[in-house]
Amino acid sequence: MTKLFEGILVGVILIGGCTQPAPTNGPANPKDDASFVVTGDQKADWQRILELEEQAKAVINAGGCTSADQCRSAPVGSRACGGPRYYLVYCARATDSVALYRKLDDVAAAERAYNARYQVMSTCEFRMPPDVSLSGGVCAAKQ
Repeated sequence: MTKLFEGILVGVILIGGCTQPAPTNGPANPKDDASFVVTGDQKADWQRILELEEQAKAVINAGGCTSADQCRSAPVGSRACGGPRYYLVYCARATDSVALYRKLDDVAAAERAYNARYQVMSTCEFRMPPDVSLSGGVCAAKQ
C-alpha cells in the first residue's frame, strides 16, 4: 500500500512540476496599470482599449528591414482565457521595441481589467505567433 501511495505521489509531483502558467503580456495584476481605470461603461471602456491599441500600432514600422530575420511579431491584448488576441508584425530594425512593448503591456493590462470587470469569456485555444517574412523591405505575416 505504501508503494502504491509513493507511486501516485511521485506521479502527481512530476505532472505538477511540468505545468506552466499561461503566457501573459504585461503585468499579471490589472491594478498594476494605473493609467486605465474601468468606468462601468463597457462600450466606452472597450473604446479606450482600442485607443491604446492604436497608440501601440503607431509605434510600429513594418518597413525598413533588409532581411527576414529582422522581422518580429508582438502579442496584442489579453483574452479572458489568457494569451493575446492577435499579433502585430514589425521590423525590429526600424521600430522602437521598448516603446512598443510598453504600449502593448498597457493594452494587455487594460484588457485584463476590462475582462475581469465585465466577466468576459473567451475561447481557450493558444494563438501562436505568425511566421514572418520580408517582401520588398516590408515585414508581414506569412499566409
